[in-house]
Amino acid sequence: MNRIFYFLVLLAGSLGVFGQSIMTPDLLWKLGRVSLDDLSPDGKFMLYGISSFDMQENSGERYVFRMPVEGGAAENISEEDGGISGAHFVGDNKTIAFLRKGQLYLKQWGGKEIQVTDIKGGISNARLKKSQKGYVLVFSKKFDRQYWPMRKYGQVLPKANARIYDDLMYRHWDKWQGDQTEHLCISTFPSEIIKPIVQFDNLMEGSDFAFPTPPFGGTGDYTISPDGKYLACTFKPKVGVEFATSTNTHIMLYDLENGKLIKNVSEENLGYDKYPKFSPNGKLLSWLSMPRPGFEADESNFVVYEMEKDQVHRLHADYWHSYDWADDKTIYITKDEKATIPIYQIKLSVGRRGISEEVNPFAKGRFNYGTVLSVGKTVVATRQDMNHATEIFTFNKMAEPKALTKVNTPLYDRMQLSEIREEWVTTSDGKKMLVWLILPPNFDEQKQYPALLYCQGGPQSAVSQFYSFRWNFQAMAAQGYVVIAPNRRGLPGFGKSWNDDISGDWGGQSIKDYLAAFDAIVEKPFIDRERVGAIGASYGGYSVYQLAGVHEKRFKTFISHCGLFHMESWYGTTEELFFADWDLGGPYWETPIPKSYTEFSPHKNVDKWDTPIMVIHGEMDFRVPVEQGLQAFQAAKLKGLDARLLLFPDEGHWVLKPQNAMIWQSEFFAWLEKHLK
Repeated sequence: MNRIFYFLVLLAGSLGVFGQSIMTPDLLWKLGRVSLDDLSPDGKFMLYGISSFDMQENSGERYVFRMPVEGGAAENISEEDGGISGAHFVGDNKTIAFLRKGQLYLKQWGGKEIQVTDIKGGISNARLKKSQKGYVLVFSKKFDRQYWPMRKYGQVLPKANARIYDDLMYRHWDKWQGDQTEHLCISTFPSEIIKPIVQFDNLMEGSDFAFPTPPFGGTGDYTISPDGKYLACTFKPKVGVEFATSTNTHIMLYDLENGKLIKNVSEENLGYDKYPKFSPNGKLLSWLSMPRPGFEADESNFVVYEMEKDQVHRLHADYWHSYDWADDKTIYITKDEKATIPIYQIKLSVGRRGISEEVNPFAKGRFNYGTVLSVGKTVVATRQDMNHATEIFTFNKMAEPKALTKVNTPLYDRMQLSEIREEWVTTSDGKKMLVWLILPPNFDEQKQYPALLYCQGGPQSAVSQFYSFRWNFQAMAAQGYVVIAPNRRGLPGFGKSWNDDISGDWGGQSIKDYLAAFDAIVEKPFIDRERVGAIGASYGGYSVYQLAGVHEKRFKTFISHCGLFHMESWYGTTEELFFADWDLGGPYWETPIPKSYTEFSPHKNVDKWDTPIMVIHGEMDFRVPVEQGLQAFQAAKLKGLDARLLLFPDEGHWVLKPQNAMIWQSEFFAWLEKHLK
């Protein structure tokens, strides 16, 4: 095999999907990407979306469907095209609202669409809810900034191109800050919509605070009470340096009838507070709360606020994710647990002395459950594993899962899947570490295979049963590699200490954990220890650079995507400084200087680099700026190493455009082919 093979992958779509028996990069982009939107008020119907991509057009479309939860035919609600988002039920299982081209539409099933809004500049993150007086609409919209005005030189210097800033954060993830910010808005109107509404109230008038909370906030940042009277939202009332150095978000409670703020119900907590939701009777408000300021990967308390008593109750702490109220006393919630994400059930008891809880497992197994929605006894959730992309499941009385969508089943039924093995390795400090082994299809115990040590990013992000469309273990194994995926120090799901231990110790025990995984697994007779590479992105890319200086001839090649290489220069150019302050131990000018800079910066060990390395980076990556990759590549070439630099001018921390992703896969496997086969 040679490098040309991987470029031919770009043309493989014309050969037919089902003529192939293993997962390949082009097949990854033929998979339908399933996501769960909403569950009807009676729990009988769900809304879900399927995203598909056109490689030639280098773009994608998302179509939304309505389907009975008990199973049956799915009905497409996307009449015009696939460009709709934010679909949700309004009042019953037949009335659906959604966004198209920045405006909200309402559709009665079997009837025509009604345009609800005609607001200049468009809206985002919209939810429409029936209230006692008609409808209440909550959404976000962009407004001109006041605190941070951009200077205007266009009239006198029309050909100039400059940005001028006086404060942080001047850029975030993959976007430069401009002269607009997004605010939370509401509009109330009668049930009968005669013509599209244009009037609304800006709840953040006169401020430059952003809503939803950047960079990944959305409709999950707010909730409307069942009677339409109250709004609770996640809000970060900070700008400039304070925004860049703090994780402190609040849950703000509004009276929607007069558009007034009632109170900050999470004022005492100084860390993240997010994902507010009202109970079905509106008497309780819940959210997830991280207690330690500045720590974005902290345990979350499940918090319940009693509306009438004005009391906050901080309940069970764990690494919680998605959750939903089934009834006034029952919540279904997901969490990290030993490299899987199961669903748990929380039962609440509300009494005179406060609120108590009972937490029990609901749906477990070697899976990752994602979005979970529930009404009464109906529970639906997305699920994936290392061999299967996301589909939607519901559960019978015994909490046994039943597949509602089977979008990719025809493809998987014709495909040879990987075997996933669970190994436990003893670390250098005598602890047990879970390591996944993903084996090639038609695995033969008597043969020897090249292997890849996968280094996870985050750093606090479990190597669970996720299905990535770039770092896809199934595709790697299908090309003949054994994938070694350790759950090293610094990952949730194995106890608080295991998760916390990496902070301030990036180049310490976690790197030793990777070496321990290598040393244990390569002893297996089916692995050729002379053909093992190390790969990873973000913190995983940092790990690759760090391993390159300490591996002592263990690896034959490295691939680092968006890795951190020079910690001082990274601190001076990254944007969310609360992350850097917590995980590195502070800035490099502090006394004493944190060992993140003196001992654990990969550039300190370049003198020991002796192995071929490929560097991949997005030029719009402001979390790990492109100069990190450029420095590493330049160092490798000056050392006389075989090195390659792959740059994406229009990508950030991830590779999201279809054709760019195919180039990524082509170059990734070509480099491995060159050095490991």
